[in-house]
Amino acid sequence: MANTRDIRRLAFQMLYQLDARPDDEPQLVLEKALEDDEDERTDFSPADRRKAAALASAAYLDRAAADAFTEQTAPGWPSHRQAAVDRAILRLAHYEMTRADVPPKVVVNEAIELAKAYSTDKSPSFINGILDKLLKQVLKASTASTPNPSTDSDADAHHTEQAEQAR
Repeated sequence: MANTRDIRRLAFQMLYQLDARPDDEPQLVLEKALEDDEDERTDFSPADRRKAAALASAAYLDRAAADAFTEQTAPGWPSHRQAAVDRAILRLAHYEMTRADVPPKVVVNEAIELAKAYSTDKSPSFINGILDKLLKQVLKASTASTPNPSTDSDADAHHTEQAEQAR
């Protein structure tokens, strides 16, 4: 059974394949990736492969949002100018940070590790810079949507006081 890191790595590889073969039907690319290769170094169960394919597919469908964020953050490096590996890593990380239930700091760390393993020497710092800005947005949004306990207690006390006065 593969761990989460292995599944993420496989999803990244599938996402890279989807991007490298844009004229092919995405479902066919994923089905090919789901086939069990006997040369595979890591044993992925069919369930692990399905998880990776679902993650890759979701990130691929969300690629426009990831590319738009990257272009906004690094205007000199729109997706068409990025190395394909970096683009796949950024798309996967963007999806996981904004749509999946994964701690965003874990996603940033895993993306940097993928860049170290599969891309150039400068890629980890580029990816870290982009994802750091996304991390700040995600954390800001999550703290804004999390209720403040002291504010809620004050509001509850106010409503209780109003209810008692109404009696």
